[in-house]
Amino acid sequence: MRAERRRELLVCGGAAGLATGGYALAAGLRGKWPAGADAIAVPYHAHLWDLLHGQATGDLLFNWNSGYGVPFLADFFAYLMNPFSWLTAFLPRDRGELAVLLVTLATIGLGTAAMARLLGRLHPGPHRLRALAAVGYGLCAWVLDVGGAAPMWLWGLVSLPLLGLAADWCLHERRWVTGTLCVALAWAGNLYTAALATLAAGLLFAVRLFATSRPFRQGVRATGRAVTMAAAGVLLASPVLFVAVRAARQAQPESPVEPLGPSGLGGHLAQLLPATHGGRGLPDVAIGLLGLLLVCGLPFNRRVRPRVRAVWCAALVVVGLGFVWTPTVLVWHGLAIPAGGPYRVAFVLSGLLVLAGWVSLAHRPDPPTLLGGAAVVAVIAGLAAGRHSVRPATWVLLTAGGAVLLAALWVLDRRHADRRANTVATWVIGGAVLGNAVWSGYAALGAAPSGSVPPAAVRAGHAAVRAADDWPRGRSDPGPHAFTPNDPLLLGGQGGGYFSSYLPTAAALLMHDLGAGWTAGGRQTESVTDPVGQALFAVRGHLDDGPPPFGFTPVRAAAPPPVTVMPPGARPETSSVWSRQESLLGSQVYDAPLPVPDGGPAPTLHGTSGWSVPSGGGGTVLAAACTPGSTAFFHGVWYRGTVSGLGTSYRSDGEQPTTAVAIHRLGTVPADGVVRVTLRSDTVSQVPARPIGCLRTGALDAAVARLTATGATRVEASGHTLAATLPTGSTGIALLSVPATEGWTCAVDGGLPVVPTPVLGMIGVPLGPGASRIACSFRPPGLTEGLIVSSATAGALGLVAVFSRLSRRPTRTPRRDRRTALATGDTDDTGDTGDTGDARDARDARDTGDARDA
Repeated sequence: MRAERRRELLVCGGAAGLATGGYALAAGLRGKWPAGADAIAVPYHAHLWDLLHGQATGDLLFNWNSGYGVPFLADFFAYLMNPFSWLTAFLPRDRGELAVLLVTLATIGLGTAAMARLLGRLHPGPHRLRALAAVGYGLCAWVLDVGGAAPMWLWGLVSLPLLGLAADWCLHERRWVTGTLCVALAWAGNLYTAALATLAAGLLFAVRLFATSRPFRQGVRATGRAVTMAAAGVLLASPVLFVAVRAARQAQPESPVEPLGPSGLGGHLAQLLPATHGGRGLPDVAIGLLGLLLVCGLPFNRRVRPRVRAVWCAALVVVGLGFVWTPTVLVWHGLAIPAGGPYRVAFVLSGLLVLAGWVSLAHRPDPPTLLGGAAVVAVIAGLAAGRHSVRPATWVLLTAGGAVLLAALWVLDRRHADRRANTVATWVIGGAVLGNAVWSGYAALGAAPSGSVPPAAVRAGHAAVRAADDWPRGRSDPGPHAFTPNDPLLLGGQGGGYFSSYLPTAAALLMHDLGAGWTAGGRQTESVTDPVGQALFAVRGHLDDGPPPFGFTPVRAAAPPPVTVMPPGARPETSSVWSRQESLLGSQVYDAPLPVPDGGPAPTLHGTSGWSVPSGGGGTVLAAACTPGSTAFFHGVWYRGTVSGLGTSYRSDGEQPTTAVAIHRLGTVPADGVVRVTLRSDTVSQVPARPIGCLRTGALDAAVARLTATGATRVEASGHTLAATLPTGSTGIALLSVPATEGWTCAVDGGLPVVPTPVLGMIGVPLGPGASRIACSFRPPGLTEGLIVSSATAGALGLVAVFSRLSRRPTRTPRRDRRTALATGDTDDTGDTGDTGDARDARDARDTGDARDA
């Protein structure tokens, strides 16, 4: 048994080494990172580094860096729960790309090793070929095109074989507790991919259940174990599940996406071929030429029982068709096509293809099988010919690589008794598999856009933000200049920019209502750009666009503390972005007249909803009267076209509801007090009823001085708390420049904590007749309930483990009976009626229908 375990470790380790080495070689030869890693994965891992080294202003529960203060635990579960993400702690902070690459390599290695183990449990076969088959899964097209840039999704590569092993234990009625822990590990690592992997593991369980002859009672018991194992594992991961579900309910809705367009049978079949890249609208399911030949030859392999062939082929057809028909695609994706890229579930089909291919390979495909598989591959290539995703590299791999693989597989069948011939053929297949994977990875990384941020610029931005850091007395905002959607995570500070699937609607709407921009339908916010908005969020230093070499310029400005006091009886005004800002500021600082048409195609005013601006002509001119010498700003929100006025011209790329444009500075109002703005629209577009606001000279400085004098004299912040000392006897409402998300409770002068009152989206704490101190604390909704359920499940699981252990303990015969047995000549006095785990493994492999297939 030790030799068998050693050999199994060598097989799994070899598969992991080949997969990680192939990916690293492809990335090294191309010299590029996967598309999207710099925008999402690197900033999140930089923030994890700050958390682990005690340099973050927040903690796991709350993120003070982004969105001017947002919940973080759900984001941590979604983006950083891959266990290998903790490798980030051992590298310098500015080596984020290397950290993400190491996480990717480690996850690919573990997923490939787990698949190699699952293939062995599915059916016995040549060990070295099993490792090569697993490489097709570890370096499938989904990993090369999508997963490599997203370590959180890449955990699904581990979850699928892990849950497949748990299903195998259910079939053999063993290791229920261990299987439950595997389910919990998969679901805790990433909920999204775990749900998809669970569906696929359930399908694999059904395939194996129906492909072999088993007594009905045994099938019922195995099914019951599988259902209870899955349920217990999910409940064990309840903190992740409960927090994520509650956060999803409060999150900004995903921007609507167009339904999947018709791509044709050829387009989908092309994705099975090596070195193809279908882009956004097609699933990446290729598993390499070896796997494709084996899967296509499975229907012709007479050494596989007809029942097994039929069940596997039916399962693959059903899943494949589910990736083509829009209603079933929606089912796979939880009834919502992901805006960030459809077919995130593609690794599921890739895994099933590898498993089916191994069933054929383990039965030593004969020449008719190889010829049949080659013919089917030729038909697929013919139907896919002419598709933009089929590159010259595809035809090279199909012809040269196909000939080499067919010859090697033929030798394995004809000369299987010749050890030397087998070794040579296996090495040839290994070279072909690795070459296919490296070439495909090289092509995939070459198709990725190159938009990485220069490391020197990131280091300079991080240093500039830290130099201006004054938290919690004020904020240092990395925006409005932007390297990535998550600059506050990448550079530090306390900015408004944030991209997250769990970005609270309250945070997104607060910033939108105060004139900040957003994209992705509000799931990606930007920092405020105008001086009043920056004062409202206590921004005392920020990075503005600037000249090379780094592209930004540090700017300092006066701002009140993040906790101010609104006087009693103040009534917020919400008719325009200017009035909302003035309400929170507590002072009138703008001229915001209703503009009038002053030339060009006439716009149409629709009351408070705004102006419809036609396209064409020389552009529509809107004119407004402001105080001479004031500073004019324009807020087009959803406007799409060119905006010109007061010597300034800029491009506005708004698109309702996905992209909102922030307030933009036009210039100084001339002596005649007239501000003329020319709008050249791409199409009929809309602007607010009062899109022009003129900030009067000195008004903001006076307002900031008043808020500083009446606001908090001292502000204290920890990971998820904020406390402020106010002037004695303060009345009205203490206003925290933090989005009023669910989960906050506040206490006044040490009283009982209560839920705060939102004021135009910010946290408001009524002070009553007079107060001198407030203290607020945040707790993620769902965390308490999740911990209770998880603790109860863990307790029940512990009892099951203890009971199972006791029930398996060998029973010893009483001493008196042993003496009697010795006297009668019976020397078996152990009385051990239990089987060891290894013995049960051998018995299972001998008795199951899976082994009889050999």
